[in-house]
Amino acid sequence: MSLDNLVGKTLEKVEPDKQSINRLLNAAKRNIADAHVGAVSQENRFDAAYKAIMQLANLALQANGYRTLTSKPGHHQTMLQSLVTSIGLDRDTMIVLDSLRKQRNVADYSGDIVSEASMRECIVQAEKLLVTVVTWLKENKPVFLIDNVSPT
Repeated sequence: MSLDNLVGKTLEKVEPDKQSINRLLNAAKRNIADAHVGAVSQENRFDAAYKAIMQLANLALQANGYRTLTSKPGHHQTMLQSLVTSIGLDRDTMIVLDSLRKQRNVADYSGDIVSEASMRECIVQAEKLLVTVVTWLKENKPVFLIDNVSPT
């Protein structure tokens, strides 16, 4: 399915904005750094890493001229699943990211504890996605990058 097929259902078209894309990239980097702060709970570290994943997925959509309709339910799921189309992310990785989304929902809405293993996995996935998105931008949409952007 193309992203155009989702316009009006879960996505809307937008004009890609270099400043917005770079703000999201920098915010994702800050959240990944925050996820490494051991002085806070595993839940907060998980949340910071998950937030970085969502910022990177949002960035990928915006670089392609789309954004989710946040007024519609499931916009986090849409952002993650669209990575397969927006940047060519492999389905197996998208499935892992979607499982982290589900885990985040359980923790947020039921108060469940986030395990250390889950927290670490979320951080690893955020770091990998950062590298993937920056590489994709450099290869496919370099006009949106400000100066020499490194993945870290």
